[in-house]
Amino acid sequence: MSIPVATRSSVGLNLFSGPPTFGGDVKEFSPIQSKGCRTMLFSPDGAYFAYVDGQTLKILQTENWGNEITIDNVKAYHLAFSPKGTFLMIWEPFTVTRANPEGSPNLKIYKTEDGELVKTFVHKKQINWEPQWSADEKLFSRIVNTDVVFYEDLNFERIVARINSFKVASYKISPNIGVYFILCYTPGTPGQPSFGRLFKYPSFEATQSIANKSFFQADKVEFIWNAKGNNALILTSTEVDKTGGSYYGKQGLHYIGLNGQTSFINLSKEGPIYSVEWSPKNHEFCVVYGFMPAKATIFNLKCEPVFELGSGPKNSIHYNPHGNILLLGGFGNLRGHIELWDTNNWKKISNLDAPDTTMLHWAADGQHFLTATTAPRLRISNGFRIWHYSGALLFEQAFKEPQELYDVAWKNYAKGTFQEPAIVAKKVEGIAPSQPQASVQAYRPPSARNRPTVKFTLHDDEESAHKPGKDNALSKASLKQKKKREAKKAKKQDGEEDKGPSVVSSVSITLTGDPEVDKKLKNIKKKLDAIEKLKLQQAEGKTLEINQLEKIKGEADLLKELENLKV
Repeated sequence: MSIPVATRSSVGLNLFSGPPTFGGDVKEFSPIQSKGCRTMLFSPDGAYFAYVDGQTLKILQTENWGNEITIDNVKAYHLAFSPKGTFLMIWEPFTVTRANPEGSPNLKIYKTEDGELVKTFVHKKQINWEPQWSADEKLFSRIVNTDVVFYEDLNFERIVARINSFKVASYKISPNIGVYFILCYTPGTPGQPSFGRLFKYPSFEATQSIANKSFFQADKVEFIWNAKGNNALILTSTEVDKTGGSYYGKQGLHYIGLNGQTSFINLSKEGPIYSVEWSPKNHEFCVVYGFMPAKATIFNLKCEPVFELGSGPKNSIHYNPHGNILLLGGFGNLRGHIELWDTNNWKKISNLDAPDTTMLHWAADGQHFLTATTAPRLRISNGFRIWHYSGALLFEQAFKEPQELYDVAWKNYAKGTFQEPAIVAKKVEGIAPSQPQASVQAYRPPSARNRPTVKFTLHDDEESAHKPGKDNALSKASLKQKKKREAKKAKKQDGEEDKGPSVVSSVSITLTGDPEVDKKLKNIKKKLDAIEKLKLQQAEGKTLEINQLEKIKGEADLLKELENLKV
């Protein structure tokens, strides 16, 4: 089964065949030649593909890329499907005219199968525009000012429940089926804490909350439910760190469970929280945090660290759909290094570099992922690449200037379509990248090229992967001392390798049996051998340092002292 890849660019839309075959266009799909394609989206199960071309919304069935539905006079900036793909929601900018001073509804809901318009709403702001559904599509909800309103059984005319006791800024419905839970965020007034509250639908009174979590320093929050919907994380953040400690603002991470338990997650390194993700297996989550080099830690449901993935240039987390492979990447202002881990055994599978990556997505088979360089973030070297988890590059598609690539997306598939892949350590056969690779050799100035190599790391506090509590989980001070010892040992080894054959002087000594005299004789002999080596290097044309030249000048004095000891 080929997994196609859709691209949206400055010249229109196209569909490329993906694994196991690469490179060819999907024959059933006719490329869209247009400069006005603003957005595109696959439904969650991949049965439908929607896009906006200028002022026209089009919906295609992906089984044969036919049965096209066209809806005119649509200026949508955003698209969203309901969880089962039954409905397609669009958001257009809200506008008023002299003829229509009150404006027209700009949030619209269409039936996906036939394009029927079933409901319209006014939602002026782009923020929080997308309505939320329960996973079974029984509940439909949206935020209205600071209230959250709920509809049931696809009846969009009757509000059946409302959260109106709190000034809700954002919320998130759990992915449970049959029983529904809602997390909502209420910003605090100056000097007062903000609150995250957990409710069971439809009990929304203050006394009916299952759990409450208060926190300061929270301009906004992100709710992250696990796939089962029985545990959630709350990532709080401020736009500005008033202490001046971080350019990224200040973040905090909290846990909240359906049993009412809450806790603050203690992180072992100071600095921002770059990324947080639940494993699709639901029993653990990963956090990347701390000033560079950032740490990556796996936590269990008790919020205890169970494995440290080491530190390095990383700021993003991507689990494959099955949860047995974890991808850690460093993008944006980092060089694009990627490492992949086997989450069953916590062994590193592979490393690779994907410089200038602005987008990364796993394929539904859990074995392949794509990296892309897109505009407007980067307007040169646009294109995408497809990789195997073993680190092999399998395919790349470049968009030559002046073409710009805006978006790339795999086709989705229903859960269970692909079995969990068995992880094989052997790297599959791939292709060489067309983009020139940066040299891995460190630059050495001419004056240092004939000297022993000194091995060092940029950061003394870099950590390797380990289980917390083990002997290799060293303190920062111990780790620093260990690094120094390793560097000293490496320097000594390199020095011995560079010495080549030992050089000895022509002077010989005869030991007298007197320990004091013999010690002085051996010391002088050692110095004369070193001088002989320096003289040999000088004869070969090597430039000596001042202190080395002084040693050579002192040869006569050493010979005189040797003669006096022999008498």
